[in-house]
Amino acid sequence: MRVDFLGVRGSTPAPGAAFVRHGGNTSCVAITADGDPGPTLVLDAGTGLRGLGTLLPDGAFRGTILLTHLHWDHTHGLPFSRAIDNDDAVVDMFLPAQGADPEHVLEGMMQPPHFPIRPSELRGSLTIRSIEEGEHRIGAFTVLAREIPHKGGRTFGYRVSDGHAAIAYLPDHGPVALGPGDDGFGPLHPAALALVADVDVLLHDGQHSATEFPAVSTFGHSAVDYAARLAEKAGARRLVLFHHDPSRTDDAEDALVTDLAATTNVPVESAHEGDSIVL
Repeated sequence: MRVDFLGVRGSTPAPGAAFVRHGGNTSCVAITADGDPGPTLVLDAGTGLRGLGTLLPDGAFRGTILLTHLHWDHTHGLPFSRAIDNDDAVVDMFLPAQGADPEHVLEGMMQPPHFPIRPSELRGSLTIRSIEEGEHRIGAFTVLAREIPHKGGRTFGYRVSDGHAAIAYLPDHGPVALGPGDDGFGPLHPAALALVADVDVLLHDGQHSATEFPAVSTFGHSAVDYAARLAEKAGARRLVLFHHDPSRTDDAEDALVTDLAATTNVPVESAHEGDSIVL
């Protein structure tokens, strides 16, 4: 499978020259199965979703979008993507079950007076559903969904496998909500370990450095040191930091990765918008 990074920033887009190398669009990852001409599975619908059409033969998406949660930086690309707002698009969108009609829940961020139209007014076919924890078959992929701590609403992490390779996607993860753990960054809890066990690539919340973390520990995100510890403990073969802080420049992000790589045995890198990983 191929994993394309369409948006790697967290919280809010980060335009400007200081953010060009890593990219300023928010969370969106497209996954293509071997032999397919383009992606059929998308993780999150941040502003990076605007670029999805460039990966598709005719510019229209036919497949599934899995939302980790409903914060703006993971949903605001939806009405602006020509691949989704397209007469030929056929999209199943799943969001973590909220105990309410999922379309009504999504309309909370996309309806007048906050936005000109509702999700149902997008062109093409868009079906909005709920997803619960557990293992699911979605097209060519097996997906494990587990609830993970993140402030401000039910949040899932996903493990995606094609039977040959697997990735784990935890872009917003605040484990310190479960306690300080051994080092103050949060415990290695069972849901995270299950998602990450022996994956080829772990895409993990890299919003904060260890130095920054004490002042922002209640914001719902991770220190990069936690991501490295989780990768080591769970046997991940490669760690890719994701959901970069919107104020962290390219140079600062590079320095963060260099410092972290010196303290862990797992290969570490930082996600770049426009890059892809082939597994």
